Amino acid sequence: MSVEAIRSAIRDIPDFPKPGILFKDITPVLRDPALFKAAVDIYVERCVLHKATRVAAVDARGFMFGGAVCERLGLGLVPIRKQGKLPYKTFEETYELEYGTATLAVHQDAFEAGEPVVIIDDLLATGGTAAATAALVGKAGGEVREIAFLIELTFLQGREKLKDYDVFSAVTF
Repeated sequence: MSVEAIRSAIRDIPDFPKPGILFKDITPVLRDPALFKAAVDIYVERCVLHKATRVAAVDARGFMFGGAVCERLGLGLVPIRKQGKLPYKTFEETYELEYGTATLAVHQDAFEAGEPVVIIDDLLATGGTAAATAALVGKAGGEVREIAFLIELTFLQGREKLKDYDVFSAVTF
């Protein structure tokens, strides 16, 4: 299964979640076992390449890929959640959205000091979520080896916010 097959399966949903947004829908990739496996394979390769011992997966679509990657490689999964969703002591990071702010959190004991981490999410848009996630991994003691995405919307220039990190995207639009 090729990256081009994954790219072809991603569908555009106009005006979602609001007018003027062209949403990249990955549910066709998720529902097709061969495509889902191919997407997970891409993330697995990234984790192996960077010798990750832990994966940080971003709420919520990153969880779908992160769980599968961790099960396949025998790695621990660290969920990066929206504020107020984790039960233990957390570090939090607030970042700017187009209209307002959002806050992400991670458990304070999520990583060993200097532990190699690959961050997994489905999509790189403006880079705010990924930058906040990388900051949280650092606060909790992990070392970000790479931030890996299935999709990147290059016209939004999200890599600009991530220039201190290695960034990988399988499919670009």
